Amino acid sequence: MYDQYWITVALKERYGVTTIRKTLAAIEAEGELSSDGTLLLNGCPIALVYFRAGYSPNDYPSEAEWRARKLSERSSAIKCPSISYHLVGTKKIQQELAKENVLERFLDNKGNIEKVRQCFAGLWSLENDSIVMSAIESPELFVLKPQREGGGNNIYGDNLRETLVRLRKDGSNELAAYILMQRIFPPASPCYLVRDGACAKENVVSEFGIFGAYLRNREKVIINDQCGYLTRTKAATLNEGGVVTGYASLNSIFLT
Repeated sequence: MYDQYWITVALKERYGVTTIRKTLAAIEAEGELSSDGTLLLNGCPIALVYFRAGYSPNDYPSEAEWRARKLSERSSAIKCPSISYHLVGTKKIQQELAKENVLERFLDNKGNIEKVRQCFAGLWSLENDSIVMSAIESPELFVLKPQREGGGNNIYGDNLRETLVRLRKDGSNELAAYILMQRIFPPASPCYLVRDGACAKENVVSEFGIFGAYLRNREKVIINDQCGYLTRTKAATLNEGGVVTGYASLNSIFLT
């Protein structure tokens, strides 16, 4: 992780960009919109809002934080992410994309549609009683995922079974906060992992993700392109895979 102070100084010295770090509560207290939609903090116009927080329910302890989020969304400042881009990364949207005839809205080549669909794991809502019962009977074949960011939130094994039984018994609105996903079992391979300056050889699995750049102004899309990749490698015995949470290490792809 880059040091926040170093980034602030580098942006100022190299590009003349001033950065201001504020909590959501402070934005609500100090922020306002001008008549043309510019976001102002203590009278200073803001061009871009980059969210270092705001991804967890814990980041919204009061209505003030929600008002701050709404204030930034209503402004003309570039949001990273905007609320729509934030929501499109949730597990629920993954489930919707896996449904029949949904990919056809975004891709027009049948061959490409089938290739993409072959990459999908099974995704189900907790309203699907037969799948829920299958997960209770064989929890090792499933993952229970909440609508959360980062590692440490998914539920596996006996905890998955217990959570499903509790949710079904309570019959609460909490059911909609989760999706069930088919568990993937990728082949493991030997690798050296470096953590806290120490190197260890382990059997590992890797996750390969593509970075995307997306910028729009209302309905006009300005940029929509791939701009790099991220590989996370973890011990095959671990369930979670977050880098910041300490489960995985960053890695590079070497094609042969």
